[in-house]
Amino acid sequence: MNSASSSGAIDLAPFIKAYDVRGLVGSQLTEEVVQALGAAFVDEVEAAGTDVVVGHDMRDSSPEFAAAFARGAQDRGANVLSIGLCSTDESYFASGHFDAPAAMFTASHNPATYNGIKFSRAGARGISFDTGLRSIRDRAQEYLSTGVGEVAETGTFRTVDVLADYAGYLRSLVDLSGIRPIRIVVDAGNGMGGLTVPAVLGEAAGLAKLPIEIIPLYFELDGSFPNHEANPLEPANIVDLQKAVVEHGADLGLAFDGDADRCFVVDEKGNAVTPSAVAAIVALREITRVRALQPDGDIFVIHNLITSRIVEETIEAAGAIPVRTRVGHSLIKDEMAKTGAIFGGEHSAHYYFRDFWGADNGMLAAMHILAEFGSHDRPLSALSKQYTPYSASGEVNSTVTDVPSAYSRIVDAYNGIAEFDELDGLTVTGIVPSDEPFWWFNVRPSNTEPLLRLNVEAATPEEMARVRDAVLALIRE
Repeated sequence: MNSASSSGAIDLAPFIKAYDVRGLVGSQLTEEVVQALGAAFVDEVEAAGTDVVVGHDMRDSSPEFAAAFARGAQDRGANVLSIGLCSTDESYFASGHFDAPAAMFTASHNPATYNGIKFSRAGARGISFDTGLRSIRDRAQEYLSTGVGEVAETGTFRTVDVLADYAGYLRSLVDLSGIRPIRIVVDAGNGMGGLTVPAVLGEAAGLAKLPIEIIPLYFELDGSFPNHEANPLEPANIVDLQKAVVEHGADLGLAFDGDADRCFVVDEKGNAVTPSAVAAIVALREITRVRALQPDGDIFVIHNLITSRIVEETIEAAGAIPVRTRVGHSLIKDEMAKTGAIFGGEHSAHYYFRDFWGADNGMLAAMHILAEFGSHDRPLSALSKQYTPYSASGEVNSTVTDVPSAYSRIVDAYNGIAEFDELDGLTVTGIVPSDEPFWWFNVRPSNTEPLLRLNVEAATPEEMARVRDAVLALIRE
């Protein structure tokens, strides 16, 4: 048995979250901590004697952490398949392709001082706090105190390059070879999109040339994020992309987050296309494709409760069944498996595909947008407008220490004029006559901060602003 680690005093609870591990390098995440997590992961997924995929992003700490994790996994008998530098969706591909559990080292869009781990069971199935992550944490905490015990037959280690197979598989799901010639600007934010975009949309993986001209922004892999934070959900981080699209006369722009599992879209005018519009467009494409192969039977499509009403309306109009869920990566993966849904969309630009083992893949969503746009002559702004008929507030955060009191004020104010549900936080839907504009809003507490998150949608900008301001006044009272 290895000697107990000096990191035994580190409490893992503060940085093992609902869906992944996300902590500060050095003070929370150390090589000893990561090695213990590798051992605990193998125990939890019962991978002794079988393969475990390990991949990592471009952060300075990621290669060393991936190696430490591999040592812990091998100590407990797992055979490590190291796929090296990769995007998170590439690690999901490897997990599905090899039918093996996987660990991906990334802190997504967090600053360079952070790193983390996204875990998958075999077949890219999610692991949340309630479905294994708590057990991994507790086992790892024990290993930090006692040392990791080696099994009788320790595991092996080998490197595998899956980039070309990953790119080829995505090309097989969405055929872009017949679209009209288009010009796109892609902002990789110095993240893993700088590796995957040239492979999937270009010729870097040895695939055939597509009728797509790519103008690259920040494709250099750099975990210090020298140009801007790799979080396109924040408007400030897509300003460079918006300018470049207009300056180059591009048809559209794509922005990826740090681990390239989320993709954001801007139109030819530099205006952001909402993730809900993207979800509606992709949902319709997938429903149409599956219905052609499967004329009979129910088709399910998932959307979380923060997406625009247009998503549910689009799913229903296409003859499919919308499934409304709570917000959350592993929750939606679980629901994809439970319902057999063909697609799932979140307001945060996570898009899930049955044909991708139920996992999320921003690149695949981007390919659907390129395919849809490239099949006709309309500008993207026109397509986007078609799927953005309502007005949304976006997420508005308020510091709130007493959430129950805030909820009570809201319920008292809207009792009798609205319907309530508590699927995730508190959703309030106005009871309005057919000749008046509809409205709804959701308030949800943050998992990590004393914040209430408000999202409002209404039929008109004026009604949205009225509801937003009224609810914020109640929250902040």
